[in-house]
Amino acid sequence: MYTREEWHAQLERQLSQRTTRIARNQGITQCYARWYLQEPWLFKWAGMAAFASAQVGIALAAAEVLDAPHGLVRPLAEQQPTEGSVVQFGMAAYGQALNLLFTVPLLLHDATARPLLLNDLELIREANNAIFADVGWAHLAYLNGGLKAVEAAIGSDQQAILEAFRMLDEGAHLMCDPANHEQATALIRRAATTMLHREQMVILPPFMDRMSNQGKLLASFGSWLDFEGTPALIGQPSFNGYFGPLALVSGQRSVCNAEDRWSWIEHDLLPRWATLDSNYSERSVIHRRLVALANAQPNLVQMVASMIHRLYPTLALRTPAR
Repeated sequence: MYTREEWHAQLERQLSQRTTRIARNQGITQCYARWYLQEPWLFKWAGMAAFASAQVGIALAAAEVLDAPHGLVRPLAEQQPTEGSVVQFGMAAYGQALNLLFTVPLLLHDATARPLLLNDLELIREANNAIFADVGWAHLAYLNGGLKAVEAAIGSDQQAILEAFRMLDEGAHLMCDPANHEQATALIRRAATTMLHREQMVILPPFMDRMSNQGKLLASFGSWLDFEGTPALIGQPSFNGYFGPLALVSGQRSVCNAEDRWSWIEHDLLPRWATLDSNYSERSVIHRRLVALANAQPNLVQMVASMIHRLYPTLALRTPAR
């Protein structure tokens, strides 16, 4: 039986040719998406993780924008607003205006804020890597050797992961009998929630606690999961939408606070994911989205452009000079 380190080393070999931060993130996202697509009835956590990792990829691409020698943000005077953009973003104008107020200086290469933001984005990257190292290997082990492979390699500090995979395994066996479908599904969902809770309450806090105040605010406004690829954030689970922009600006709520983050996840994100996951099929929107992520699409620069258009309807990107 392999050790945890040996299972993880197998995953790292798959990523060894991905030498840039963005390419590595895409590789991690691909792993999650492919695990879910391989067993969508079982690997619920991996499906959510694929979307979360893709969101980290957008942040990393934003870091590339900030770190570029030439700005990618076009001055306001050059903008030609369209009727469509006004209609698309009007309903979220208030929240977006606040977002614009606090983040435009960063996007314009503010000399003071830029180093802080780049450091914060590096912390987010490290956190994403830490989550992958903590639980990714267990998915590979289970796929190749079942529960025994996970039990043989689990560390003493990973009992929540072991508990989760035991629930997964029990749910998988119960699923063999149609009469037990409801019980099996509940167990499998509880396993995903157990892994998610560990990720949020144990793995992430050491990274989130070290972020700057500006980074924490930006992360709070920018925390959402776009499961369906909608042209606006309406209907998608978002931290800003759940608590409201005033709570974020005043400092009453922050996505970098583990309790606040879990409250949003438990009451907003998880119910939305459960609905979409329950209706999963090869014709569903999330299937198409996950297939795209499994194939490292779309291009992250395009995703950054989409993010900025959503958050800042008065701004646009231009292609840097080659």
